[in-house]
Amino acid sequence: MHVAATNPVALDLASVAPEVLEREKAILAEKNAGKPAHVLEKITESGLKSYAKEYCLLEQTYIHDGAKSVGQVLKEIEGKVGAPVKLTGFARYALGEGIEKEETDFAAEVAAAGGTTG
Repeated sequence: MHVAATNPVALDLASVAPEVLEREKAILAEKNAGKPAHVLEKITESGLKSYAKEYCLLEQTYIHDGAKSVGQVLKEIEGKVGAPVKLTGFARYALGEGIEKEETDFAAEVAAAGGTTG
């Protein structure tokens, strides 16, 4: 239910596609151009943490308890079941996803039905 509601892009920051991370770093660097390298590094690190909280499943705020992340809820579940619990992936399906509509030329269909050519 959480995945359906929040649409995460990856399980954790390490699972995010490298090109997406590079794009995010470039955006942060562009926004903060002219700042010293050590400051820019800290801004980038902070920005990636913010990205993870918004788009990475284990870092997202749990929809049923806004005070905890999904990762924290998994740790609590481990305590309750008395064994390690590891989330290894997820799948999200959207209504209509994968349904391809055939593109047709309506005028050509009408002409073909009427016995004329276009």
